[in-house]
Amino acid sequence: MAKAPKISASGEPSGLIVHIGGLLPSLSPAEQRVARLVVADPAKAARRTITDLATAAETSEATVIRFCRSVGVDGYPQLRIRLAAEAARRVEPSDGRIAGGDIPPGADLAQIIATIGFNDARAVEQTAEQLDPAVCEQVVEAIAGAGRIVIFGVGASAFVALDFQQKLHRIGRAAFCFPDVHTALTSAALLGRGDVAVGVSHTGATSDVIEVLAQARSRVATTVALTNFPRSPLAVLADHVLTTAARETTYRSGTMASRIAQLTVVDCLYVGVAARNRPRARKALEAGAEAVRSRRVGSGRRRA
Repeated sequence: MAKAPKISASGEPSGLIVHIGGLLPSLSPAEQRVARLVVADPAKAARRTITDLATAAETSEATVIRFCRSVGVDGYPQLRIRLAAEAARRVEPSDGRIAGGDIPPGADLAQIIATIGFNDARAVEQTAEQLDPAVCEQVVEAIAGAGRIVIFGVGASAFVALDFQQKLHRIGRAAFCFPDVHTALTSAALLGRGDVAVGVSHTGATSDVIEVLAQARSRVATTVALTNFPRSPLAVLADHVLTTAARETTYRSGTMASRIAQLTVVDCLYVGVAARNRPRARKALEAGAEAVRSRRVGSGRRRA
C-alpha cells in the first residue's frame, strides 16, 4: 500500500492531489482513469457518489475502492472528505485564461508568460509542501559525511545534476557530475560504503540514470533518487527518495516545471549541507568569490 500523504499541523491532508499524481504511472489502467478524473477536478470528484465516479471513469465501484487503497486512503467516504478539503484550499489562477495550466493554440505572449509563471510557482510551492523534512535530513547527513558524491541526470535533469554538483563543490564537498553514462558508470563503480550517488530523473524511468544508481547500490554506496514518481524504477533502487510535484503541460514535457521543482529540492539540500558546518562553508564561498573577483569587468575600479 502507498504511503499516505503527509498530515499538516492543522490535521488536514497535505498534497493529496500531488500524491495521487505521483502514483499515477504505477496504478492499473482502470485506476488511472479514476485518478485522472480526481486530479483534473477534485471539487467535482468530491461531490460525486462512488457510482457516479465509477461510471465517469468507465470502471466498477470495486475499482474505485481499490484506487482509494492504492493511494493510501481507507475508503471512498474518506477520499471525498479529503478531496473537498483540498479543493477548498486550492489556489486557482486569477486570470481565467490560464485555468488548467495548458497553453492553448493562439495564445499571445502575455498569456504564455502568465501561464508559465503560475505553473512554475505552483510547482515550487507544491514541491516544498510535500517534501519530507525527515528524508531531506537523512540525505543531508549522508552528503555532509560522504567521501565522494556522484550526481547524474540526462537531458534537462543533467542541468539540475550539474547545478547541484557546482553548489556542493563551492562549499568544499567532493562532488562529481559526468556528461555521459560511461564515465558516470565508471565513477559509480569506484564508490563504496560512505559515498553517495544521486540520480535525477523526472519520470524515474530513464535507463541511463537507473543503471548508474544500480551500479552505486551494488558498491554499497548510499543511493538517492530525485524524481516526480515515488514508485518509479529509479525510486525502487534508492535508499532515500525525494519527490517533486510538477505537472508538465503543453510544450513542457519533462523539461520546464519539473526542472524548477528539482532545483527547489537541490537548493534545500545544498543549504542544509552548508548549514551543517557554517564556518567551513563560509570560508569556502569567500575563497571562491575572491578567486574570480578579478574576472569581473570593473572589479578594480573605485565607485564614484
